[in-house]
Amino acid sequence: MHLSDPWWVYALRGAGVYLGLLILLRLLGKRSFGEMTTFDIVVLMLVGGTLRTAIIGDDKTPLAAIIGVLAIFLLDKGVAWTCARWPGLDRLVEGQASLLARDGRVIEGSLRKHDMSEEAFRRVLREKGLREVGDVAEVRLEANGKISVLKASKP
Repeated sequence: MHLSDPWWVYALRGAGVYLGLLILLRLLGKRSFGEMTTFDIVVLMLVGGTLRTAIIGDDKTPLAAIIGVLAIFLLDKGVAWTCARWPGLDRLVEGQASLLARDGRVIEGSLRKHDMSEEAFRRVLREKGLREVGDVAEVRLEANGKISVLKASKP
């Protein structure tokens, strides 16, 4: 298996693509892939195919792909290790949870800020077994894109 470029070129490309994609996903917001729709899956597949070329170029050898993927895995492990030890970096990389509703009321502008329709919000409530927003103590859009719901205690 002869590589068309030195091995470190594929490692640097893989690392660069990983960091670039991480930055893009942070800029796009929490809801980007938190709850996968058909549209999100199509986008993810297209992005993956496009980034393959950015990582290994025209090289067709499996070794080039393995080097690029290994670089991505190692960098991801390094970022996770570092974030576990430095909370400030973790907030920068992962983001923070956002409050969507509290004490039975939606926070003004919170759904729009996170590109969530009222119907999507209500669907989440129904999935959690709640009929209406008045039944919640708190609803948060977590840093990972998932929505957590704390039910209001019944008097």
